[in-house]
Amino acid sequence: MNGVHDSTSAAASSQSAQRQVRVQLISKQEDIALPENTGPILVPTGLRRYALSTLVNNLLANDKPVPFEFLINGAFLRTSIDEYLTANGISAETTLEIEYIRALIPPLHIASFEHDDWVGSVDVLSATSPAASWASAVVSPGQERILSGSYDGLLRVWNMSSQIVATSPSPADGGHSASIKAAKFVSPNAIVSAGIDRTVRLWKYTESEDGFSGKISPQIELYGHKSAINSLAVHAPSNRILSASSDHSIGFWSTKKSDAPAAPESLLPSAASRSSKRRKLSTSVSIPQRGPLALLSSHTAPVSSAIFDTNDSTVGYSTSWDHSLRTWDLVTAALVDTRTTSHSLLCLEHLPEHHLLATGTSARHITLIDPRTSATTISAMTLRGHTNAVVSLSRDPNSSYGLISGSHDGTCRIWDMRSTKTDKDGVVGESVYSITRKSLEEQGKADVKRVGGEGVKVFSVCWDRSVGIVSAGEDKRIQINRGEGVLSSA
Repeated sequence: MNGVHDSTSAAASSQSAQRQVRVQLISKQEDIALPENTGPILVPTGLRRYALSTLVNNLLANDKPVPFEFLINGAFLRTSIDEYLTANGISAETTLEIEYIRALIPPLHIASFEHDDWVGSVDVLSATSPAASWASAVVSPGQERILSGSYDGLLRVWNMSSQIVATSPSPADGGHSASIKAAKFVSPNAIVSAGIDRTVRLWKYTESEDGFSGKISPQIELYGHKSAINSLAVHAPSNRILSASSDHSIGFWSTKKSDAPAAPESLLPSAASRSSKRRKLSTSVSIPQRGPLALLSSHTAPVSSAIFDTNDSTVGYSTSWDHSLRTWDLVTAALVDTRTTSHSLLCLEHLPEHHLLATGTSARHITLIDPRTSATTISAMTLRGHTNAVVSLSRDPNSSYGLISGSHDGTCRIWDMRSTKTDKDGVVGESVYSITRKSLEEQGKADVKRVGGEGVKVFSVCWDRSVGIVSAGEDKRIQINRGEGVLSSA
């Protein structure tokens, strides 16, 4: 009986291999595109990605084979052409348009910078980073800087040789008095940070001519929050900052001392020292203290993230443990829209080309939400693969389809919105690459199953076109991974 079954399946597979379909192979990347006059060609429907890749390499007459991925109607081909035609009810008589792009190149580990404590936040200053672009500043290759905010309360600026160029002062000299959870470059000469001490702090950053030493000097202390600050967003052209706090509010601030209102008296350290028996921590420097332009309150639980709309800095978005994503008019401080999901939302990133907001959840997945009032469903797509909470997101600077996530499971995952399948939950995306912590490999524990990523939780990730993927967390390290054109651009 088995023999009959085997010969039947062999006959069926041979029949599908003999069926042919016309395909038009196209690429939007000029350097790998076939000549314009290349017409449709007949191929066996049994072909899969590897055989198609070989075919394209032959047509391009490549000396060294290039691995390709194939897209039909904007989604990756993960089966044979025959299975694709059957699954989508398409006749083999049609001419199938297949787009090909360079396949993923895994991002390699470049370096790790060691800290004395957990690293809560990382940011990059490079020729292609927002802080340099906004200031029209030139950052030469090799002169990039990485900013870290640590649980030891210190900011550090690093060069690409893993040397510390500058460290922020101690609390007595105007530094943070508790763990830092957010830090960003505002410009090549300005930094903003915030954390558990409830303050947003602006700093001046200067470097010596040789670039081997620098100074982080306090400029303004911003008071307004009554609980820890979880994240910051910067829009330097309008001199504005957004902060997300555990006090359920979003702070809207000016980076200019002259624009900022007076700080609320009740929140200043002097008031705290008067109301308690403890002596005020004396600082040897006098730093201007200011308040918020507005405090946006409507969330009913800690706010995890607040960002500016990429194309319109008068619009803000916020996510919270109260399961909601909210849209704000920052000019009038008015709540415009609320989208409620079924999970706590822990981080936020804007994907403007697709009119979507990516939100990391406590339920281990990423939900893509369309914030437009015309959107009929809350979730446009779900990205699944992490095994613990997703707490940090960053856009791929080279592709409108790419995104990286940092999770408490101890990994960063790279996603391509074209790598999807449809199941009972709707459109589901799968990660195309996972980056583990190098610190585990060095301990020989990379294959050890850790409970939820304990000891290696990722707290922050930043994807920069020049430097690569920079991540940091509980292993007290900044880790840099880089791959040339990790995802092919649109």
